[in-house]
Amino acid sequence: MELAELVYELTKSFPSSESYNLVSQIQRSAVSVPSNIAEGKGRGSDKEFRQFLYIARGSLFELRTQLELARRLKYIDSNKQIIEKIVEVQSMLNTLIQKL
Repeated sequence: MELAELVYELTKSFPSSESYNLVSQIQRSAVSVPSNIAEGKGRGSDKEFRQFLYIARGSLFELRTQLELARRLKYIDSNKQIIEKIVEVQSMLNTLIQKL
């Protein structure tokens, strides 16, 4: 959830011409992470939960790629804080996947 909040704050500064393009994609990727974790947990089996954790992890990779594009397009100066949060969440997801 913290990651999604950071992303929403970051994308406020993007050009309005990107509202329905890159901003939308970035925000959807960020929201997808906690949403898939929650949905997977609600499924009731470890196998299904694990599958949703993999989907959440995939969304993190998408998000990282989209943020790198935003940096290259000079919409953001640095994405260091968010990248650190992405790495932290990936590590937590990897640990949880392994434990299941």
